[in-house]
Amino acid sequence: MTWFILILAGLFEVVWAVGLKYTQGFTRLVPSILTIAGMLISFWLLAHAMKTLPLGTAYAVWVGIGTIGAFIAGIVLFNESLSTMRVVSVGLIVAGLIGLKMSTA
Repeated sequence: MTWFILILAGLFEVVWAVGLKYTQGFTRLVPSILTIAGMLISFWLLAHAMKTLPLGTAYAVWVGIGTIGAFIAGIVLFNESLSTMRVVSVGLIVAGLIGLKMSTA
């Protein structure tokens, strides 16, 4: 259950990272409110997961999910470039996350 909570925290990190793009520097009210809500939920879920997972593992996985999600969202929502180097780099992040999960089974 803890890993599910951590994954959910990472997904909410993606929500607020994407939301930041839509806030236009927190000048748009609704996107700003949704972004802040995403931040609070993400941090709350991360804190809950850290009750039982090691700090380094939980934080690295949370950031990794956010990084991968923001990478995909950037391509899908904002037409950001998709290069071989970017894909390989994200692949390395995924490999690291798998390694962390396997080390704390």
